[in-house]
Amino acid sequence: MKKDIISNNYFTHESSYVHDSVSIGDNTKIWHFCHVQEGAGPIGKDCIIGQNVYVGANVKIGDGCKIQNNVSLYDGVELEDYVFCGPSCVFTNDLTPRSKHPKGHNYRTKTLVKHGASIGANATIVCENTIGSWAMIGAGAVVTGDVPNYALMLGVPARQVGWVCVCGLRLGDDFSCTCGRLYDILSGNNIVLKHEETSCDTN
Repeated sequence: MKKDIISNNYFTHESSYVHDSVSIGDNTKIWHFCHVQEGAGPIGKDCIIGQNVYVGANVKIGDGCKIQNNVSLYDGVELEDYVFCGPSCVFTNDLTPRSKHPKGHNYRTKTLVKHGASIGANATIVCENTIGSWAMIGAGAVVTGDVPNYALMLGVPARQVGWVCVCGLRLGDDFSCTCGRLYDILSGNNIVLKHEETSCDTN
């Protein structure tokens, strides 16, 4: 009977298949019925990969990521550190797919999800786009373009409806958060963290 794998300080459930060539960081946990394909990785430390997750070739996962159940990360997806992927969110990697005329790996387009961003349950991320640091994609949203840092995106197609703090709360009109962080608005519809002191324990 196959047993759970505890090797190099990471954990893989016995029902999952992880190719031997994949580099996996310390304290990462890979739960039931996952498949990590040859050519994937590296996968960082302190990650949680939930049930029925697929990680394809040329997928990179940073430290501290949380990937919930039923997420498929296809060829060309890169998650930086501390990215959250909600249950059943979807990534694509081909803008014009055909079953009869496959393009092959060299034609796969890339998607980058930057540090700290969160993607809600059942959201769809169309490929060839970048989701900025600490952005928040609402449940069921369909992202069809680049997303600024700290942006709150909702709807189909997704539209920016506000800004969110590093802690996840929506910012007020003065670009302040109840946690104590303050932000500055920059030209080009971007914001930057101005004041880090907080009244909560998020970092």
